[in-house]
Amino acid sequence: MKTKILLIVLSLACTTGFAQSKKKKTTAKKKAPAAAQQSQQQNTALSAQQPDTTKRQQVVLKPFDRPLDGYYKKTNILSATVTPYPALREADVAFAKRVWREIDLREKMNQYLASPKARLIDVLLSSIMAGELTAYDANPDPVNDPDGDSFAKPLTPAEAYGRLVDSAVVEKQDINGNSTRSKVAGILNPDSIVKFRIKEDWIFDKQRSVFEPRIIGIAPMIKSTAGGAELDYYPAFWIYFPDARHVLAVKEVVNKSSDATGLSFDDVFMKRIFTSYIVKVSNDKDERIKDYAQGIDKLYESEKIKKTLMDWELNLWQY
Repeated sequence: MKTKILLIVLSLACTTGFAQSKKKKTTAKKKAPAAAQQSQQQNTALSAQQPDTTKRQQVVLKPFDRPLDGYYKKTNILSATVTPYPALREADVAFAKRVWREIDLREKMNQYLASPKARLIDVLLSSIMAGELTAYDANPDPVNDPDGDSFAKPLTPAEAYGRLVDSAVVEKQDINGNSTRSKVAGILNPDSIVKFRIKEDWIFDKQRSVFEPRIIGIAPMIKSTAGGAELDYYPAFWIYFPDARHVLAVKEVVNKSSDATGLSFDDVFMKRIFTSYIVKVSNDKDERIKDYAQGIDKLYESEKIKKTLMDWELNLWQY
């Protein structure tokens, strides 16, 4: 009897233990998916907080309307066109005189042409480098171009730029140790261009009864040193002015008095808003002023030639 009671008690204990262990396993299985889901949500939140550099690199900026820098838009100069000269026949030319003059940007009236905001040399050089203008060699050619200002030999943009800068000789060595020398162009300093030479014709048109100058070419002047001695200024290259007018007409000059100038570089030359002095006038001996006048006498001779040209026009009229 005691043996039967002991067996019944043991069977009940085993059944109770098996039921409790099964319940714990079921509870653990239910908790595991919940913990996994919670950890997955935390990882998603962290990934959302971290920046996605790959997506950011692929983002394209949206186009926007740039604000107007001011209260009105300057369009007059940008849309300006060149006013052509009146037609001229050879039969109507009663008098003609070729004049070479120089513009010194260091003079007070000409300083605006060297303003850092809009330099004359920057306008010309940028157009040459862009292929809009052609620069011509200023070196004399005894056969085709004795004076070097007849636009006989065009230059490439690189050659024109090289005429404005000083070149330096650089020595290089190859793998075998052999040294070679080559010229390397330097960097242009725009402030070093302080003079321009102008070639023009003074013409009296009897058909219109007008005595006027017509510019043919313009050349930046440079000064080089040879053996430590400073030489005189000479043209770096020539630009055919009728071609340059299309570029100069859409570039506004800077005025120290008012920002609303309304004047282009073409207006400067057409309206003669600059000071200059004559360095040569056509003559039978092909002499320059400095060939027969020195010092202050060169300036006196320049003013004398200006007065002679004005007197020629005044002497046409009789009262």
